[in-house]
Amino acid sequence: MIGRFSRMALACLAAGAMFTGMSAQAKDVKLTTTDTMIPTGDAGIQLFVRNKHPAGQTKFAPEKILLYVHGATYPSETAFDLPIAGKSMMDLIAARGYDVYLVDVRGYGRSSRPPEMSQPPGDNKPIVQTRVAAKDFGTAVDYILKKRGVSKINVMGWSWGTSTVGLYTSENNAKVNRLVLYAPQWIRTEPPPAQWPKLGAYCLVSKDSARDRWLKDVPENKKADLIPPGVFEAWAKATWETDPDSVTRNPGMLRAPNGVVEDTQLYWGAGKALFDPGKITVPVVVLHAEWDADLPSYLAQNYVKQLKNAPYWRLIEISEGTHTVMMEKNRMQFFRELMNFLDEEKPLALN
Repeated sequence: MIGRFSRMALACLAAGAMFTGMSAQAKDVKLTTTDTMIPTGDAGIQLFVRNKHPAGQTKFAPEKILLYVHGATYPSETAFDLPIAGKSMMDLIAARGYDVYLVDVRGYGRSSRPPEMSQPPGDNKPIVQTRVAAKDFGTAVDYILKKRGVSKINVMGWSWGTSTVGLYTSENNAKVNRLVLYAPQWIRTEPPPAQWPKLGAYCLVSKDSARDRWLKDVPENKKADLIPPGVFEAWAKATWETDPDSVTRNPGMLRAPNGVVEDTQLYWGAGKALFDPGKITVPVVVLHAEWDADLPSYLAQNYVKQLKNAPYWRLIEISEGTHTVMMEKNRMQFFRELMNFLDEEKPLALN
């Protein structure tokens, strides 16, 4: 009898694989790329959606469709679709026969920015909380369901995006085939500060702070070769260029909505869950890396304990990687574990 099971797959994989075999993984599949702005129903707010799939193919089964969403600070496009050694993560997945999408929620990337982001940050309260992001994500899901004539798809979130897709899935299981959580948020065990800082509508982020944050918990003797040559510079250039204010009103600074920070103060940093993962009833994989300073391993370990109604789950821990392992030397390990989960046809079978 096929029953429910949960298992933790701790894949502490050797660091040496890196990009070996990338061309074999991606093959030379010609891809079609389409960029679309979709309406949200809110005045003046549209969402940027990118789609990549094998050229000439327009029919896809639900299990061959994937939608990705970004984290708290940076947009989807500049990480998920950043070419490294000629191929982005989005390229690699699409070349395996997938219909792959990314979306920026409002306030990020090429999506519309709420009017508060054109005013000084201190003039307004935090904007774009997780529930708003989940609503935008649902808008993108419904767009894909209608476009492809399917009833459900695979969904994937990174960092804060895991809360966006986790909340969405907990309330819309029927529209989700499988769920991918890359570096999930969960309840922090560190004591909160005596007083949280006052938040404006958004924050301003510099490239130097981004690099420091990326390498924060990496051992000194491992920092030099963690990020492939030129990748940080290419990512930073592409990311900051998505914000027109970074070259006009706020030179060198990227605007990022503070709703996610407010949610951390009210929920994750206050000992409370923003949503209940126990309401997720689809298969789940959690991908994490050992040097993640933003969302340490214990959060992923505690998160999966809440998945009491998922048919099965896996926790994959990748060695020698950070919160941004998807763009580092061990990114192909990340890719292989992701595809193992998405590709398998009978995960509960004995053979």
